[in-house]
Amino acid sequence: MDFASFIVQLLNGLAGASSLFLVAAGLSLIFGVTRIVNFAHGSFFMVGIYVAYSFVAKFSATIGFWPALLAAPLVVGVLGALVEMTLMRRIYRAPELFQLLATFALVLVIKDAVLWIWGPEELLGPRAPGFKSAVQILGRSFPSYDLLLIVLGPVLLGLLWLLLTRTRWGTYVRAATQDREMVSALGVNQAWLFTSVFALGALLAGLGGALQLPREPASLEMDLNIIGAAFVVVVVGGMGSIPGAFVAALLIAEIKAICIWLGIVTIFGVEISFSKLTLVVEFLVMATVLMLRPWGLLGRPQPPARQVAQAEAPLRASGVWSLRLWGVGIALLVALPWLTQSSPYVTILSIDLLVAVLFATSLHFIMGPAGMHSFGHAAYFGLGAYGAALLLKYAGVPMEGALLLAPVVAVLGAGLFGWFSVRLSGVYLAMLTLAFAQITWAVVFQWDGFTGGSNGLTGVWPAQWLTDKKHYYWLTLALVVAAVWWLRCMLHAPFGYALRAARDSALRADAIGIHVKRMQWFAFMIAGGFAGLAGALFAFSKGSISPEVLHVSKSVDGLVMVLLGGIQTLSGPIVGALSFTWLHDTVARNTEYWRAMLGAIILLLVLLFPEGIAGAARRLFTRQGAR
Repeated sequence: MDFASFIVQLLNGLAGASSLFLVAAGLSLIFGVTRIVNFAHGSFFMVGIYVAYSFVAKFSATIGFWPALLAAPLVVGVLGALVEMTLMRRIYRAPELFQLLATFALVLVIKDAVLWIWGPEELLGPRAPGFKSAVQILGRSFPSYDLLLIVLGPVLLGLLWLLLTRTRWGTYVRAATQDREMVSALGVNQAWLFTSVFALGALLAGLGGALQLPREPASLEMDLNIIGAAFVVVVVGGMGSIPGAFVAALLIAEIKAICIWLGIVTIFGVEISFSKLTLVVEFLVMATVLMLRPWGLLGRPQPPARQVAQAEAPLRASGVWSLRLWGVGIALLVALPWLTQSSPYVTILSIDLLVAVLFATSLHFIMGPAGMHSFGHAAYFGLGAYGAALLLKYAGVPMEGALLLAPVVAVLGAGLFGWFSVRLSGVYLAMLTLAFAQITWAVVFQWDGFTGGSNGLTGVWPAQWLTDKKHYYWLTLALVVAAVWWLRCMLHAPFGYALRAARDSALRADAIGIHVKRMQWFAFMIAGGFAGLAGALFAFSKGSISPEVLHVSKSVDGLVMVLLGGIQTLSGPIVGALSFTWLHDTVARNTEYWRAMLGAIILLLVLLFPEGIAGAARRLFTRQGAR
């Protein structure tokens, strides 16, 4: 650790910040104007580098390297405009979370489209002409292309600032960031404004990807690798703030560079690997900023919402026919292992479906009635799974005891994370839950001596009397039915109505004496406990666990289940969990490009049933009853 290497690492951080800023700037524009949490933005970044690779390979000999490279973002911008006009414009009237579901499906479709066109292998592009060599800085070699990227960041920031502050279009964009309804009321064509913003955001993401071609190979993992960091930058900088995104990108990139420079440091006899913190440092920064300044570094605090949400019909207890249908359904589930003795896989799949139902129902408990959108619910699922496994392997607790204590571990984690999270709202709350989940994942992933690290834990088997899969299935069925029934009872109780009151109008709920934050905190812990039970059941059903149970992809699966079924119905998470898990298993086993097929099915369902499958069924039955 000398001064020269420190300076070089800082310069590396500046180069990385420029590319991250481009992606985050486009995401900030889209999010600030349309309020769409665009998961597909990372896909535009990935498409940018792949298109740049093809253009450079085919046209650099005729038109030159740089024109070929810079043509790629234009193609991505056109792709973004087409996506907005053909997909997003059709679901503007749908709840914002269903727009999120549509962009997640789009990620799956684009990933398999890239796989089909360019193949699974990594593609390494050529060096940039004129920037192939390295320069000497304090006796250390530094790529000259990275110096170009360092200069491009501030230049592009200045151009975006001029565009947003010196043009009529920029005035509309800034106004829409503050109040979209007022802009529409003043006669601005909101649809075309959204299209232009979406296209510009996609172009910036494609430019960020294209500029990475001389630095790193194009791969299919680039979309998910960049989108998490881009969301962090947008939230840390402040929603809709382009200068905030630039400052946040610089801050996070430089902190990562310093961590790499520090390496392993001994403090009071304890070795600390700062280089491993690079996996989670952006989420540590985001969690710190959101707890101290919830609206971001350069964002503006949002005033409390005074409007009241659209009234919903009161929750009704199940009628006689509904209870009979539930009874018949449970009876069929009990008999399922006997009915499918010739196909043992059905029992294994059914256990996975039941675990998914409990996980989705626990997430719906805080998303639907409580109105708190969690992007990190996998943290409690994983805490339950690892809690059960560690109690069994290290503490010698019997399987039955570990299964009962695992939810307690998840409740403790949910209590800690929820205490900070419920102080925020909207996307800031969602991103703070994501930060806590990723921090938990990083701890589990790197604690080799205790959690097994990336290898996970094996030998997590149920008790002897549950070795038969049929017996374990019946245990899982009993626990899941009891848990779902108890959660439904909670929502029909005064506690559930208080949660809905706080969701619909926090100011009115507080005025009549409801302690909103305390109620939401309790809801967080309840949901976390049942997610932990689902994680423990999952661990014992598989016999092993890995850090994947804590990863953001698991949280996204839970979101998709809830939204696919319908967030405004109590049966929505059950229908969504069964549909998504079954579709995922069936399509993945029978189709090579299963992501595209699954994404297309989800897109079709979103377009046909924007209120979710269960919501659409309820609306149909209501119409039939009225007739």
